[in-house]
Amino acid sequence: MSNSANHNWSAVVAAGPSASSAVADDAPATVETIRHLYLHIPFCARICPYCAFYKDLLDRSQTARFCEALLRDLDKQCAAFDISAKTIYFGGGTPTALTTSQLEFLLEGFHQRLDLSALEEWTIEANPGSVSARKAALLAKLKVNRISLGVQSWDDGLLKILGREHNASQAEKSFHTLRDAGFRNINIDLMFGLPGQSTEQWKTTLEKTIALLPEHISAYCLTYEEDTEFFLRQSRGELKANPDWDASLFEMTMSILEDFGYEQYEISNYARPGFSSVHNRAYWSGEDYLGIGPSAFSTVGMRRWQNLADYRGYADRVLSRQSPIGSTENLNSEMKRAERIALLLRTREGISAALLNDRQQTIEEFVGLSLLRQSNGNFVLTQKGKSLADSVAEAFL
Repeated sequence: MSNSANHNWSAVVAAGPSASSAVADDAPATVETIRHLYLHIPFCARICPYCAFYKDLLDRSQTARFCEALLRDLDKQCAAFDISAKTIYFGGGTPTALTTSQLEFLLEGFHQRLDLSALEEWTIEANPGSVSARKAALLAKLKVNRISLGVQSWDDGLLKILGREHNASQAEKSFHTLRDAGFRNINIDLMFGLPGQSTEQWKTTLEKTIALLPEHISAYCLTYEEDTEFFLRQSRGELKANPDWDASLFEMTMSILEDFGYEQYEISNYARPGFSSVHNRAYWSGEDYLGIGPSAFSTVGMRRWQNLADYRGYADRVLSRQSPIGSTENLNSEMKRAERIALLLRTREGISAALLNDRQQTIEEFVGLSLLRQSNGNFVLTQKGKSLADSVAEAFL
């Protein structure tokens, strides 16, 4: 369910070759301080048919052992790196599928192991079906200050199509529960371009969301990802993408949200002033980060690695003092440059002219097509260009 950028590297770069345990375990210490941490909790009460992130059905017999492995992995990272957390992001899966006592165990474990004096943002993803007043109060008490609530739609029929375990009433109740617990930085996750979704349904979902006054809204277009039920159904002709219709919904989203004071600071992310995601902006700007948990990516300097995408295997390795890393990749300057272009192009600030200094002809073509414009020395996507962001980025890679 995650909107954390930690999940998105597979769309930017191909996975590296498999690393042996001995090689992967030798993650070099960095001179620079690590300021961003991602923790992956893959458990879900139900598997959504559109989700391509690593996840598994909740198994209560495994969760305590898994939580112990996460903190053991954190111990190892603390020994290898200088960590002074500016942001922490718990994604999934569904982190709030854990019990209140397990969440307390994890959060207190982070407090005990980390210097949190510089912490600005601690986000936890929550499913409306697993939010309770007790959990919300615990999260607030232990310094979580941002919640990402996976609503997706306010239409019960569409929620059923998406395989969500909650209904619209539960989602609204969960939002108010979080507000009552003191949370003043809440993101609501939404999806458009859904099978059977009408323009009016999407407009109603946006209006309903705006009425709740969340500080942040993520609005993603449904994509048919490999290894999902929706992808199989599309390949059989049961579901069909409609790029023109998706583009019209995207344009409606930009227009409505910006009219109500939400700044589009990244293609799919809108925030009230001062509430853009510090964690995800760090990914997009190319800062180092560490990932803990199964399938989580880390990037430090010119090296990237991904943990084994199997929570049982991950826990087995960590608890037996073996490396949980499944693959590793050595980056080079050209790969880093390509990533920065692909990611920064999606942001409000855009790309510096210096980063594109060898692509003058391509720049001129896109400016001529009204897909790019110049702003403060950078090139940024126009409103028209935002609908074609992937194609524009690909031309520079």
